[in-house]
Amino acid sequence: MDIRPIRNDDDHAAALREIERLWGASAGSEDGDKLDVLATLVERYEEARWPIIDAADPIDLLNYAIDELGHTQAELADLLGSRSRASELLNRKRSLTVEMIHKISEAWKIPADLLVRPIRTAA
Repeated sequence: MDIRPIRNDDDHAAALREIERLWGASAGSEDGDKLDVLATLVERYEEARWPIIDAADPIDLLNYAIDELGHTQAELADLLGSRSRASELLNRKRSLTVEMIHKISEAWKIPADLLVRPIRTAA
């Protein structure tokens, strides 16, 4: 069994592909054991990579990615097609669309299910 720590998004993506390949393996088999270990490693990596997941709405998560993970509002604007759209989103005046969620998820490696959550709107 060749399993390594998950240290970055590329390792994470590779582990997810291997989990998909192993999905449905019998418990107690070599593949089943490998699936269990990989699932544990992925869970730990995701908890460390996105530590505010449970309390965060999608905008909080985007702000976290900008403030802590090295992304910028300019990058978000490029993904969304305009600076005003990114600004409206971050100021809670616009909701995410499915297309936006897909683009952000792919580019920033944020699980899409975290971006689908309801957004607190501006007062």
